Amino acid sequence: MTERRILIADKDPETRQRMADLFAETGIPVETTGSATRVLSDILQQQSPLVLLGAEFDENVAAADLIRLLKNCNRHLSIILIANNASLPSVRKFRQEGIFYHALKPVSSEDEEEICSAVECAFKSSPI
Repeated sequence: MTERRILIADKDPETRQRMADLFAETGIPVETTGSATRVLSDILQQQSPLVLLGAEFDENVAAADLIRLLKNCNRHLSIILIANNASLPSVRKFRQEGIFYHALKPVSSEDEEEICSAVECAFKSSPI
């Protein structure tokens, strides 16, 4: 069984750090990256059962394409998409590609609670 681990992939170092600090308090191991290569490597090795993915993570790869690729690498992977400016059609496309949840970037304690709740639900529903 894969341990509870989170990979935070976002191009914004401040957002990565804020979310990492949030989960460090829970005792869940957290890795952060701004590299698409690192995300793919981690998922191929099935290191993390959960990815918090920034919608604008990589300017060379559309978020929907990256989500599809990650899900093809590990169909049991849970992806929580972190996006503030996603349009309704974009969110629908992300859901079709297999995201677990869509959340806003955390800027308040309510946003942080929402992400924590989504992470807990993702771990509970994971078949791994």
